Amino acid sequence: MIKLFKIVAFLEGISLLVLFSNMLVVKPMNLDLYKSLLFPVGMAHGLLFLAYIALATMFKIEQNWDFKKYFIICIASVLPFGTFYIEKRYLAEL
Repeated sequence: MIKLFKIVAFLEGISLLVLFSNMLVVKPMNLDLYKSLLFPVGMAHGLLFLAYIALATMFKIEQNWDFKKYFIICIASVLPFGTFYIEKRYLAEL
């Protein structure tokens, strides 16, 4: 189960970076390409975000994490490179 959480954390971080790069790099250069990429990339990121939060909640209950640790892990999902930090800092010990 921890391996699945690590994979989802990594993919969620990648999808956030792809979504940001689509917004910041592709949109100014090619608006049509931006619009065609927005839905599939956004949908993938949304599903991975929900999976990340669900798995974090499951691990909070299973591993008896305190609220501070759980809160940091959840907040990291909305920060660029946050899930990569969490994977190295918190998930390596599991």
